[in-house]
Amino acid sequence: MTTTPAQHAAHVADQVEPALQSLCDVERMETVALHPGGPALGRVLAADVHSPLQVPPFTNSQMDGYAVRASDIADATASMPVRLPIGRVRAAGDAAGEHVPGTATPVMTGAAVPVGADAVVPIEIVDPPRFVGIGAAGADADPDAAVAFSAPVAPKTFVRDAGSDVAAGALLLPAGTRLGPAQLATLAAVGITEAAVRPRLRVLLISTGHELRPPGEALASGQIHDANTASLAASLVDCGAEVACAFAPDDAAALDATIAAHPDVDLLITTGGVSAGAFEVVRDALEPRGVRFGHVAMQPGGPQGLGAIDRDGLPTLPVVAFPGNPVSALLSFEMFLRPLLRRAAGLRAHRSALHVPLAVGIESPVAKHQVRRGVLHDDGTVEVGAPGSHLLHDYARATVLAHVPIGVGALPAGAEIEVWRIDD
Repeated sequence: MTTTPAQHAAHVADQVEPALQSLCDVERMETVALHPGGPALGRVLAADVHSPLQVPPFTNSQMDGYAVRASDIADATASMPVRLPIGRVRAAGDAAGEHVPGTATPVMTGAAVPVGADAVVPIEIVDPPRFVGIGAAGADADPDAAVAFSAPVAPKTFVRDAGSDVAAGALLLPAGTRLGPAQLATLAAVGITEAAVRPRLRVLLISTGHELRPPGEALASGQIHDANTASLAASLVDCGAEVACAFAPDDAAALDATIAAHPDVDLLITTGGVSAGAFEVVRDALEPRGVRFGHVAMQPGGPQGLGAIDRDGLPTLPVVAFPGNPVSALLSFEMFLRPLLRRAAGLRAHRSALHVPLAVGIESPVAKHQVRRGVLHDDGTVEVGAPGSHLLHDYARATVLAHVPIGVGALPAGAEIEVWRIDD
């Protein structure tokens, strides 16, 4: 039976979602260190994180300038500036100390505002507009040094209050947050050194085909290098998964043995052996175990397999079986698995979609949803390549995937077509 791509995508979601939900199980949480460049980058929080302290931990200066009491320069004007003697300088890292009323305390950006001051005036708008007469950090200034202010300042100007970013005990990051640079910095800012994260989805990726050989190995007549493992393993890692890669020849028993050798995986993905040939190893091995095989009204990528297999004493293993042609396999992943896995990993699920005019007219099978590789030009038009499932080089050069829906047999130049950006 033939299904539409949308129907098949829904069936894949129904089959795979239980495995994705298991990533939220408390017993599978992992604790990872948050040191720079460490294993936490890209992981997804398994639990809410609350701040153990306030941020900033103390009231500090937003600018290089002078901390003052606003009331001390309330009467300052350009014609009658107010001159204040310079107090002891405060650099970042110095204790706050006390502000002497009627003085101007030099403060640097990030330094604690001394107790008693309630505003900071930037160095650029005082006279002189540079630090003069100040001593070393923590030392008294030249007793004759003074600075002039030609305008009043409101209390709290350029002052960052303690706790103005995060209050102690506040929710810092909720469960489900992906840990990127800003998130890791936020955790570091409150002194947190480790976090509970969801486990990564564990995927077994098996490429099948008697003709396949690893890259780098010499090819005999009739043999080709395996490209599916490279493309799909990279795609899975991009979705936050852990990948175990394997190869199975055109032998059902060997395929079963390969699956049995990986009992800890959450999802099985295969390529090849799903069509109507005489040596369809995936179909021969997995159809008797309950995996269904059929055709999706999509080009490339029509033959598909989907289901789940029982394992003794282990959870049922969902199986997604893709065709063996490299473009078909990669497009199948884009259409049916990538959004699910990206969402589960806290990443943006869908590609950026645009509607752009065709540079050149195209034809498409009316009964199929055709996915073509294309290049988006600077003038906003898209040039669409040939639909062949073997044209992997075209895929490598493409910047978009162009979609011709079921029911459309041809589109002229200038007609709008939906494209997904694959270069962003």
